[in-house]
Amino acid sequence: MNNVKVRFAPSPTGFMHIGNTRTAVFNWLLARKLGGSFLLRIDDTDVLRSKKEYEDAIRDILCWLGLTWDEEARQSARMARYDQVVAQLKAAGRVYACYETAEELEVMRKKLMSQGRPPIYDRGALKLTEADAERYQKEGRRPHYRFKLLPGNIEWDDMVRGKTHYDAANLADPVIIREDGSYLYHLPSVIDDFDFGITHIIRGEDHVTNTAMQIQMFEALGAKAPAFAHLPLLTGREGKLSKRLGSLGVRELRAEGIENMAICSFLAKLGTSEAIEPFYDLDSLAATLDLTKLGRAQPKFDEEELKMFNRKFVRQMPYEKVRGRIAGDERFWNAVRGNLDTVAEADKWFDICHKPLKPEIEDAGLTSAAAAALPPEPWDENTYGEWMNTVKAETGKKGKELFHPIRKALTALDDGPELKVLLPLIGRERAQKRLLGQEA
Repeated sequence: MNNVKVRFAPSPTGFMHIGNTRTAVFNWLLARKLGGSFLLRIDDTDVLRSKKEYEDAIRDILCWLGLTWDEEARQSARMARYDQVVAQLKAAGRVYACYETAEELEVMRKKLMSQGRPPIYDRGALKLTEADAERYQKEGRRPHYRFKLLPGNIEWDDMVRGKTHYDAANLADPVIIREDGSYLYHLPSVIDDFDFGITHIIRGEDHVTNTAMQIQMFEALGAKAPAFAHLPLLTGREGKLSKRLGSLGVRELRAEGIENMAICSFLAKLGTSEAIEPFYDLDSLAATLDLTKLGRAQPKFDEEELKMFNRKFVRQMPYEKVRGRIAGDERFWNAVRGNLDTVAEADKWFDICHKPLKPEIEDAGLTSAAAAALPPEPWDENTYGEWMNTVKAETGKKGKELFHPIRKALTALDDGPELKVLLPLIGRERAQKRLLGQEA
């Protein structure tokens, strides 16, 4: 399937959040699994809200996540193409002008709902004469344009939802051009997907109705619609759709030390029948992608669960993935990773082991005896246990009253990685000075 092509189409009207990041992850993984290509399309038709800083931030996060793209496009550069297609669709009777104001449409909607009927546009604009249109224009009204849906059943085999269908009679003709001449989402997206050869589209289930309408748009262009997959929307831990998920920024998660592959691993398996386990490269994760394992229920996203997963991710992380990011070598990484929440915390333990530290002495008699009992180097992970047995025999101390003062003297902290792995890293000279209360 080397002709497979997917796209991620963010609008640069805000920063990347968990919801659209999940969409990007699934699209990228599908392209990689099927040996296809990945298009980044900047949907910047909203001129007032689109900003370069948002676009730059989107690109930065995608690169950080490893979701690199093979091709890119932007909608603002394709307006002439959209106008060309609209002209063709007008001539074919599939796009028509409407002159109702927003207020009039709202009155119609409320009236239909009060009658227990669906708020579907009545196509009153199709009954207008040229004289009617001229009169509205003289009044200062500017038309918006709708795409005319044809009657019948709209069907597709959704890669997540299975067989899906809509009766076009239950759908309102979608507005595709606003009164100010700017384009809404529907038609430009279809034109782009057609022109760029998009074969698969993965997006949220809030687009299911859009898909029904857009399938008819593809048909109006003489094109075959792509394959669609609609992901169940994420919910908050309270079980409701959460505004927090629409604003929870990946930039903030990155700043808090959440690993890029922890985010990708978590989002790719959330809501599936598979366990959420660490993957340390995207190719391995892509090989496991199976959309049939996605459930239909809306998965609960909990930021704290992601952070707990990140802790697990870091503590299992092979040294090759942190080489160049931390000060220590593989021996050091393997010694401290079991106590880390983030990779950045490793440098704190490197400093504790290798840089001057002011010890905290709780029991000077014990730590002095311990300093005197330090065995000669070389040391290994057995040294600490043997040393503690000697100190225990000489002082009569045991348990917390033995181990805690030793830890405080050696690290100035109450807890952390096992001293059996830290002691060889600290070294005899530095350990002895700290046990005697000297900065070292």
